[in-house]
Amino acid sequence: MDFQDYQGVWVFIEEKDGAVASVSLELLGAGRKLADKRGVELAGVIIGEHIKHLSKTIFEYGADIAYVYDDPIFKNYRTESYMKALLDCSAKHKPEIILYGATSTGKDLASAVATDLPTGLTADTTELDVEEATGLLLASRPAFGGNIMATILCKKYRPQMATVRAKVMKALPPEPGREGRIVEESILLREEDIRTKVLEIVKETTKKVRIDEADIIVAGGKGLGSAEGFQLVHQLAETLGGAVGASRDVVEAGWIEHAHQIGQTGVTVTPKIYIALGISGAIQHIVGMKNSGLIIAINNDPEAPIFESCHYGIVGDAFEIVPMLIEQLSEVMSREGVSHV
Repeated sequence: MDFQDYQGVWVFIEEKDGAVASVSLELLGAGRKLADKRGVELAGVIIGEHIKHLSKTIFEYGADIAYVYDDPIFKNYRTESYMKALLDCSAKHKPEIILYGATSTGKDLASAVATDLPTGLTADTTELDVEEATGLLLASRPAFGGNIMATILCKKYRPQMATVRAKVMKALPPEPGREGRIVEESILLREEDIRTKVLEIVKETTKKVRIDEADIIVAGGKGLGSAEGFQLVHQLAETLGGAVGASRDVVEAGWIEHAHQIGQTGVTVTPKIYIALGISGAIQHIVGMKNSGLIIAINNDPEAPIFESCHYGIVGDAFEIVPMLIEQLSEVMSREGVSHV
Protein backbone atom coordinates (compact mmCIF):
# COMPACT_ATOMS: atom_id res chain seq x y z
CA MET A 1 0.00 0.00 0.00
CA ASP A 2 1.10 3.59 -0.65
CA PHE A 3 1.81 5.52 2.55
CA GLN A 4 3.82 8.37 1.03
CA ASP A 5 1.45 10.98 2.49
CA TYR A 6 2.25 9.79 6.03
CA GLN A 7 5.43 11.24 7.51
CA GLY A 8 6.76 11.97 10.95
CA VAL A 9 6.87 10.46 14.40
CA TRP A 10 4.51 11.79 17.07
CA VAL A 11 4.35 11.51 20.84
CA PHE A 12 1.16 12.24 22.78
CA ILE A 13 2.34 14.56 25.57
CA GLU A 14 0.80 14.05 28.98
CA GLU A 15 0.74 16.89 31.48
CA LYS A 16 1.15 16.22 35.19
CA ASP A 17 0.94 18.98 37.81
CA GLY A 18 1.72 21.65 35.24
CA ALA A 19 4.73 19.87 33.72
CA VAL A 20 5.38 17.26 31.03
CA ALA A 21 4.98 13.76 32.48
CA SER A 22 8.24 11.80 32.70
CA VAL A 23 6.88 9.01 30.50
CA SER A 24 6.36 11.54 27.68
CA LEU A 25 9.96 12.75 28.01
CA GLU A 26 11.10 9.11 27.77
CA LEU A 27 9.00 8.63 24.63
CA LEU A 28 10.49 11.74 23.06
CA GLY A 29 13.87 10.08 23.48
CA ALA A 30 12.66 6.92 21.77
CA GLY A 31 10.79 8.91 19.12
CA ARG A 32 13.90 10.98 18.33
CA LYS A 33 15.80 7.79 17.44
CA LEU A 34 12.98 6.56 15.21
CA ALA A 35 12.59 9.93 13.50
CA ASP A 36 16.34 10.26 12.87
CA LYS A 37 16.47 6.77 11.41
CA ARG A 38 13.64 7.68 9.04
CA GLY A 39 14.92 11.18 8.33
CA VAL A 40 11.65 12.78 9.45
CA GLU A 41 10.54 15.27 12.11
CA LEU A 42 9.52 14.42 15.68
CA ALA A 43 6.39 16.10 16.99
CA GLY A 44 4.61 16.27 20.31
CA VAL A 45 0.82 16.66 20.54
CA ILE A 46 -0.16 18.73 23.58
CA ILE A 47 -3.83 18.91 24.57
CA GLY A 48 -5.19 20.80 27.57
CA GLU A 49 -5.82 24.25 29.01
CA HIS A 50 -2.98 26.75 29.51
CA ILE A 51 -0.45 24.21 28.25
CA LYS A 52 1.28 26.05 25.40
CA HIS A 53 4.31 26.66 27.64
CA LEU A 54 5.00 22.92 27.65
CA SER A 55 6.25 23.30 24.08
CA LYS A 56 9.50 24.72 25.41
CA THR A 57 10.11 21.53 27.42
CA ILE A 58 9.44 19.12 24.59
CA PHE A 59 11.73 21.05 22.25
CA GLU A 60 14.52 20.76 24.82
CA TYR A 61 13.90 17.00 24.97
CA GLY A 62 14.07 16.40 21.23
CA ALA A 63 10.84 17.47 19.53
CA ASP A 64 10.90 19.54 16.33
CA ILE A 65 7.20 20.46 16.30
CA ALA A 66 4.52 21.03 18.95
CA TYR A 67 0.91 20.64 17.87
CA VAL A 68 -1.03 22.51 20.57
CA TYR A 69 -4.75 22.29 21.37
CA ASP A 70 -5.20 24.84 24.16
CA ASP A 71 -8.83 25.35 25.15
CA PRO A 72 -10.95 25.27 28.35
CA ILE A 73 -12.84 22.26 27.00
CA PHE A 74 -9.62 20.25 27.39
CA LYS A 75 -9.05 21.30 31.02
CA ASN A 76 -9.64 17.76 32.32
CA TYR A 77 -8.90 14.59 30.39
CA ARG A 78 -11.97 13.05 28.80
CA THR A 79 -11.75 10.34 26.19
CA GLU A 80 -14.16 11.94 23.74
CA SER A 81 -12.69 15.46 23.65
CA TYR A 82 -9.04 14.37 23.52
CA MET A 83 -9.82 11.69 20.92
CA LYS A 84 -11.51 14.24 18.64
CA ALA A 85 -8.52 16.58 18.92
CA LEU A 86 -5.99 13.85 18.13
CA LEU A 87 -8.09 12.52 15.25
CA ASP A 88 -8.36 16.07 13.87
CA CYS A 89 -4.60 16.57 14.10
CA SER A 90 -3.86 13.18 12.54
CA ALA A 91 -6.21 13.83 9.62
CA LYS A 92 -4.51 17.18 8.91
CA HIS A 93 -0.87 16.19 9.25
CA LYS A 94 -0.80 12.41 8.69
CA PRO A 95 1.93 10.99 10.98
CA GLU A 96 3.39 7.58 10.26
CA ILE A 97 3.85 6.69 13.95
CA ILE A 98 2.15 7.82 17.18
CA LEU A 99 3.50 6.81 20.60
CA TYR A 100 1.62 7.00 23.89
CA GLY A 101 2.65 6.31 27.47
CA ALA A 102 1.06 3.13 28.83
CA THR A 103 -0.64 5.12 31.58
CA SER A 104 -4.35 5.07 32.34
CA THR A 105 -4.77 8.15 30.14
CA GLY A 106 -2.46 6.99 27.36
CA LYS A 107 -3.97 3.52 27.09
CA ASP A 108 -7.52 4.86 27.12
CA LEU A 109 -6.82 7.48 24.45
CA ALA A 110 -4.76 5.21 22.20
CA SER A 111 -7.40 2.48 22.14
CA ALA A 112 -10.14 5.01 21.33
CA VAL A 113 -8.12 6.61 18.53
CA ALA A 114 -7.12 3.21 17.08
CA THR A 115 -10.77 2.14 16.92
CA ASP A 116 -11.91 5.29 15.14
CA LEU A 117 -9.11 5.65 12.57
CA PRO A 118 -9.00 2.56 12.30
CA THR A 119 -5.48 1.24 12.72
CA GLY A 120 -3.49 -1.22 14.78
CA LEU A 121 -2.23 -0.65 18.31
CA THR A 122 0.54 -2.53 20.11
CA ALA A 123 0.06 -2.31 23.87
CA ASP A 124 2.76 -2.30 26.57
CA THR A 125 5.64 -2.22 24.11
CA THR A 126 9.11 -2.73 25.60
CA GLU A 127 11.28 -2.30 22.48
CA LEU A 128 10.86 0.00 19.47
CA ASP A 129 12.61 0.13 16.13
CA VAL A 130 11.72 1.12 12.57
CA GLU A 131 12.69 -0.12 9.15
CA GLU A 132 14.58 2.76 7.59
CA ALA A 133 13.41 2.13 4.04
CA THR A 134 9.75 1.18 4.58
CA GLY A 135 8.91 3.07 7.78
CA LEU A 136 7.46 -0.12 9.26
CA LEU A 137 7.35 0.18 13.05
CA LEU A 138 8.81 -2.83 14.88
CA ALA A 139 7.03 -2.87 18.25
CA SER A 140 8.14 -5.71 20.51
CA ARG A 141 6.63 -7.00 23.73
CA PRO A 142 6.54 -10.25 25.74
CA ALA A 143 3.83 -12.69 24.67
CA PHE A 144 2.42 -16.08 25.70
CA GLY A 145 2.78 -15.44 29.40
CA GLY A 146 6.17 -13.81 28.99
CA ASN A 147 7.80 -16.86 27.43
CA ILE A 148 8.74 -15.20 24.13
CA MET A 149 9.25 -11.73 22.68
CA ALA A 150 6.83 -10.94 19.86
CA THR A 151 7.47 -8.17 17.31
CA ILE A 152 4.16 -6.78 16.08
CA LEU A 153 3.78 -5.03 12.72
CA CYS A 154 1.00 -2.93 11.22
CA LYS A 155 1.52 -3.36 7.49
CA LYS A 156 -1.82 -2.21 6.09
CA TYR A 157 -2.73 0.90 8.06
CA ARG A 158 -1.32 4.27 9.10
CA PRO A 159 -0.53 5.74 11.49
CA GLN A 160 1.14 2.90 13.36
CA MET A 161 0.58 3.19 17.10
CA ALA A 162 2.01 1.79 20.32
CA THR A 163 1.77 2.38 24.04
CA VAL A 164 5.03 2.17 25.99
CA ARG A 165 5.43 1.66 29.71
CA ALA A 166 7.15 4.20 31.92
CA LYS A 167 10.84 3.56 32.72
CA VAL A 168 11.32 1.33 29.66
CA MET A 169 12.75 4.04 27.39
CA LYS A 170 15.26 6.73 28.34
CA ALA A 171 14.81 10.46 27.93
CA LEU A 172 17.53 12.37 26.13
CA PRO A 173 19.60 14.88 28.10
CA PRO A 174 17.76 18.21 27.69
CA GLU A 175 19.24 20.92 25.46
CA PRO A 176 18.38 24.26 27.12
CA GLY A 177 17.43 26.85 24.55
CA ARG A 178 16.65 24.30 21.81
CA GLU A 179 13.77 25.62 19.71
CA GLY A 180 11.09 24.16 17.48
CA ARG A 181 7.93 25.07 15.60
CA ILE A 182 4.66 25.61 17.45
CA VAL A 183 1.51 24.84 15.47
CA GLU A 184 -1.59 26.10 17.27
CA GLU A 185 -4.57 23.94 16.38
CA SER A 186 -8.27 24.26 17.18
CA ILE A 187 -11.39 22.19 16.77
CA LEU A 188 -15.02 23.18 17.17
CA LEU A 189 -16.24 21.38 20.27
CA ARG A 190 -19.11 22.39 22.51
CA GLU A 191 -19.44 21.28 26.09
CA GLU A 192 -22.95 19.99 25.40
CA ASP A 193 -21.51 17.69 22.72
CA ILE A 194 -19.26 15.91 25.23
CA ARG A 195 -21.16 13.15 27.01
CA THR A 196 -18.74 12.77 29.92
CA LYS A 197 -18.78 15.46 32.61
CA VAL A 198 -16.10 15.91 35.27
CA LEU A 199 -18.00 16.69 38.47
CA GLU A 200 -15.15 16.51 40.95
CA ILE A 201 -11.52 15.44 41.15
CA VAL A 202 -10.60 13.65 44.37
CA LYS A 203 -6.91 13.19 45.01
CA GLU A 204 -5.91 10.00 46.76
CA THR A 205 -3.99 10.64 49.97
CA THR A 206 -3.28 7.03 50.93
CA LYS A 207 0.44 6.37 50.65
CA LYS A 208 1.13 3.65 48.11
CA VAL A 209 4.16 1.46 47.63
CA ARG A 210 6.24 3.12 44.86
CA ILE A 211 9.05 0.71 44.11
CA ASP A 212 9.52 2.40 40.73
CA GLU A 213 11.07 5.35 42.60
CA ALA A 214 13.53 3.29 44.68
CA ASP A 215 17.30 3.51 44.16
CA ILE A 216 17.87 0.04 45.62
CA ILE A 217 15.53 -2.93 45.14
CA VAL A 218 15.84 -6.44 46.52
CA ALA A 219 13.46 -8.78 44.70
CA GLY A 220 12.59 -12.40 45.39
CA GLY A 221 11.20 -15.30 43.40
CA LYS A 222 9.67 -18.74 43.96
CA GLY A 223 13.18 -20.11 44.38
CA LEU A 224 12.96 -18.91 48.00
CA GLY A 225 10.52 -21.73 48.61
CA SER A 226 7.84 -20.22 50.84
CA ALA A 227 6.40 -17.05 52.32
CA GLU A 228 8.69 -17.59 55.30
CA GLY A 229 11.69 -17.94 53.01
CA PHE A 230 10.67 -14.71 51.26
CA GLN A 231 11.38 -12.85 54.50
CA LEU A 232 15.04 -13.06 53.45
CA VAL A 233 14.22 -10.39 50.84
CA HIS A 234 12.78 -8.10 53.51
CA GLN A 235 15.84 -8.58 55.71
CA LEU A 236 18.33 -7.66 52.98
CA ALA A 237 16.19 -4.75 51.77
CA GLU A 238 15.98 -3.38 55.31
CA THR A 239 19.75 -3.64 55.74
CA LEU A 240 20.36 -1.76 52.49
CA GLY A 241 17.58 0.76 53.00
CA GLY A 242 15.97 -0.47 49.80
CA ALA A 243 12.54 -1.48 48.56
CA VAL A 244 11.12 -5.00 48.23
CA GLY A 245 10.20 -6.39 44.82
CA ALA A 246 8.84 -9.71 43.66
CA SER A 247 8.29 -11.88 40.61
CA ARG A 248 4.79 -12.64 39.35
CA ASP A 249 4.63 -16.18 40.72
CA VAL A 250 5.46 -14.91 44.21
CA VAL A 251 2.56 -12.46 44.07
CA GLU A 252 0.24 -15.13 42.70
CA ALA A 253 1.28 -17.39 45.58
CA GLY A 254 0.14 -14.70 48.01
CA TRP A 255 3.54 -14.06 49.60
CA ILE A 256 3.33 -10.29 48.97
CA GLU A 257 0.94 -7.71 47.51
CA HIS A 258 0.71 -6.96 43.78
CA ALA A 259 2.14 -3.45 44.30
CA HIS A 260 5.57 -5.11 44.68
CA GLN A 261 5.37 -7.10 41.42
CA ILE A 262 8.02 -6.28 38.84
CA GLY A 263 7.64 -7.16 35.18
CA GLN A 264 5.29 -6.95 32.22
CA THR A 265 2.18 -7.40 34.39
CA GLY A 266 3.61 -5.38 37.26
CA VAL A 267 5.88 -2.35 37.59
CA THR A 268 8.86 -1.33 35.48
CA VAL A 269 11.79 -0.20 37.62
CA THR A 270 15.20 1.41 37.01
CA PRO A 271 17.01 1.43 40.36
CA LYS A 272 20.72 2.03 40.75
CA ILE A 273 21.06 -1.45 42.29
CA TYR A 274 18.77 -4.45 41.67
CA ILE A 275 19.35 -7.67 43.62
CA ALA A 276 17.43 -10.77 42.53
CA LEU A 277 17.12 -13.66 44.97
CA GLY A 278 15.75 -16.96 43.69
CA ILE A 279 14.35 -15.40 40.52
CA SER A 280 14.68 -17.59 37.43
CA GLY A 281 14.50 -14.69 34.96
CA ALA A 282 11.47 -15.15 32.71
CA ILE A 283 11.18 -12.57 29.92
CA GLN A 284 8.13 -10.96 31.47
CA HIS A 285 10.16 -10.21 34.60
CA ILE A 286 13.33 -9.15 32.79
CA VAL A 287 11.56 -6.44 30.78
CA GLY A 288 10.54 -4.83 34.06
CA MET A 289 14.08 -4.41 35.45
CA LYS A 290 16.57 -4.74 32.60
CA ASN A 291 17.43 -1.02 32.63
CA SER A 292 18.63 -1.11 36.25
CA GLY A 293 22.06 0.39 36.83
CA LEU A 294 23.61 -2.69 38.47
CA ILE A 295 21.93 -6.12 38.50
CA ILE A 296 23.10 -8.79 40.95
CA ALA A 297 21.55 -12.27 40.87
CA ILE A 298 21.77 -15.10 43.41
CA ASN A 299 20.35 -18.44 42.30
CA ASN A 300 21.27 -22.07 42.94
CA ASP A 301 20.52 -23.02 39.31
CA PRO A 302 23.55 -22.23 37.12
CA GLU A 303 21.30 -22.42 34.03
CA ALA A 304 18.83 -19.82 35.30
CA PRO A 305 18.11 -17.22 32.54
CA ILE A 306 18.61 -14.40 35.06
CA PHE A 307 22.36 -14.89 34.74
CA GLU A 308 22.17 -13.75 31.11
CA SER A 309 20.75 -10.39 32.20
CA CYS A 310 22.80 -9.59 35.30
CA HIS A 311 26.11 -7.80 35.76
CA TYR A 312 27.17 -10.05 38.63
CA GLY A 313 25.86 -13.54 39.33
CA ILE A 314 26.35 -15.87 42.27
CA VAL A 315 25.46 -19.54 41.91
CA GLY A 316 24.54 -20.77 45.35
CA ASP A 317 21.98 -21.00 48.13
CA ALA A 318 20.54 -17.58 48.97
CA PHE A 319 19.86 -18.76 52.52
CA GLU A 320 23.59 -19.27 53.03
CA ILE A 321 24.87 -16.28 51.04
CA VAL A 322 22.46 -13.50 52.08
CA PRO A 323 22.92 -13.85 55.88
CA MET A 324 26.70 -13.57 55.37
CA LEU A 325 26.14 -10.56 53.13
CA ILE A 326 23.88 -8.90 55.72
CA GLU A 327 26.47 -9.55 58.43
CA GLN A 328 29.28 -8.00 56.39
CA LEU A 329 27.15 -5.02 55.35
CA SER A 330 26.03 -4.42 58.94
CA GLU A 331 29.64 -4.41 60.14
CA VAL A 332 30.74 -1.95 57.44
CA MET A 333 27.79 0.38 58.03
CA SER A 334 28.30 0.27 61.79
CA ARG A 335 31.96 1.10 61.35
CA GLU A 336 31.14 3.97 58.96
CA GLY A 337 28.30 5.21 61.17
CA VAL A 338 25.56 4.98 58.49
CA SER A 339 22.09 3.47 58.78
CA HIS A 340 21.88 2.21 55.20
CA VAL A 341 23.76 2.20 51.92
